[in-house]
Amino acid sequence: MIPVTTFKGKTVALFGLGGSGLATALALAAGGADVTAWDDSAASVENASSAGIRTGDLHNLDWTAIDALVLSPGVPLTHPKPHWSAELARAAGVEIVGDVELFVRERRAHAPDCPFIAITGTNGKSTTTALIAHILKASGRDTQLGGNIGTAVLTLDPPKAGRFYVVECSSYQIDLAPTLNPSAGILLNLTPDHLDRHGSMEHYADVKERLVARSRTAIVGVDDSFCERIADRVERAGTKVVRISKRNVLADGIYAEGPRLIFAQGGATRVIADLSLIQTLRGAHNAQNAAAAVAACLAVGIGEDEIRAGLASFPGLKHRMQPVGRKGGTLFVNDSKATNADAAAPALSSFDRIYWIAGGVPKEGGISSLGTFFPKIAKAYLIGEAAPAFAATLGEAVPFDMSGTLERAVQDAAADAEREGNGPVAVLLSPACASFDQYKNFEVRGDAFVKHVAALPGVSMLVEV
Repeated sequence: MIPVTTFKGKTVALFGLGGSGLATALALAAGGADVTAWDDSAASVENASSAGIRTGDLHNLDWTAIDALVLSPGVPLTHPKPHWSAELARAAGVEIVGDVELFVRERRAHAPDCPFIAITGTNGKSTTTALIAHILKASGRDTQLGGNIGTAVLTLDPPKAGRFYVVECSSYQIDLAPTLNPSAGILLNLTPDHLDRHGSMEHYADVKERLVARSRTAIVGVDDSFCERIADRVERAGTKVVRISKRNVLADGIYAEGPRLIFAQGGATRVIADLSLIQTLRGAHNAQNAAAAVAACLAVGIGEDEIRAGLASFPGLKHRMQPVGRKGGTLFVNDSKATNADAAAPALSSFDRIYWIAGGVPKEGGISSLGTFFPKIAKAYLIGEAAPAFAATLGEAVPFDMSGTLERAVQDAAADAEREGNGPVAVLLSPACASFDQYKNFEVRGDAFVKHVAALPGVSMLVEV
């Protein structure tokens, strides 16, 4: 835990007592703050009370005596309308912050020079975050990994000299972190997302820009117009900018040329890494993720040989294009995290011949946007509620089975891939759907896929079951 000593003796209201909210309340109390916490969920309030946190309806506070409101990232700050606690705080002139802001204040107070890499973007941020942390750990650095990737940032070990922090930041967390100032800040890309919470694409982009605007080194993917403009603005303001691209040659920066990452500077170019033999970094999207990781690690003083060794040993992000087993020329790939068509596209683009397992609770638009990948699909195995609609979209373009369950789909896809015998091929779970019809979440679905693959005769597993 990181005790929030910078709020010692201050009176703090906190709203939102989920996992990160409870961790934040405990960290504030451990640092000496006077905390009153609340949540719309009675169970969450009871859980916090049991953990020793004082709870009380924030409507009843004397807001003139409150020094700060700490909001959990899931609580609306601006759109579709501010949460009532935020309105009370604003009316009283009380600052509103989140857990990432508390972390950056602790870092500045106790170890301002300890390396801190922050990562954001619409797509790819979890893989990039995990990859950077892996490279640092593999090189022997004391590495702390947290944030939006699933570990609350204030549950990490406290800042100290030589300790490296790798923190994934959602737009919600950035919006609540007004003094966020990483050593290396990464903005991978921007496409429309969470606009119900930000009101417009322009405001969403403005929020994301804040992460790189105060970075010592800003690393920006420039393959979309929003990020391209952000890179130019941040550079004009005096920040060092490293541009990255997965599809365009850059005069300065790091770009992908097939599986090779090219470092360009001052008119000279050289290959800084080759991803061709790294199964966990297949595809153009992963070339972008790797380029950003390389740039960030260089920015915090990691050597090129250490970086290349870390890339080569990266095990992949669980449930995201994760190779889990192999039998002959067939690779079994867990991409359960692909819960919509856009998220499934990277995996479908990364393999030449695919036995595709898809379905679950369908998202708006279904899989019609994936039509360009249909020629790669040897056969589809459809499961869950979406199966009839997906079958209608595939029509005569792709052979399919109405498998119904994931277990049956794995068995049938493996048998068909083995009969083909002309590897390499992929048996790919990339559902393009939510999991809630058959599984609690995408993690449980992915774990079930791994279990079913492990039960196949003759499969060599690449992960622990």
